[in-house]
Amino acid sequence: MGAEEDKKLIIDTLKCKTLKTKFYLKDFNNMFPDRSPREVSKLVNKMVAEGLLEYWSSGSTTMIGLKGAGIQHETEDCKE
Repeated sequence: MGAEEDKKLIIDTLKCKTLKTKFYLKDFNNMFPDRSPREVSKLVNKMVAEGLLEYWSSGSTTMIGLKGAGIQHETEDCKE
C-alpha cells in the first residue's frame, strides 16, 4: 500500500467506529500488522501534522482520533 492508501484506510476505519472516537497507537499498529510500530507511528505523526488526526491527552495517557471528532469537540461548539 502507498501512503495515500494507508491514510485512507486509517480515516475510513476511524469514521466507522461510532462508539469510540479516540484510539491508542497500538490500535493503529493492529491495522498494519506487516509494518513495524515505528513505521506506523511515523504515519500517524505525519497525519497529525497534516491536520487529519489529533492527539488527545488525559494527563496519564495519549490517544489519537480524527481531528474535530469526539465529545470534547461537541461541548466546545456549544460555548459562547
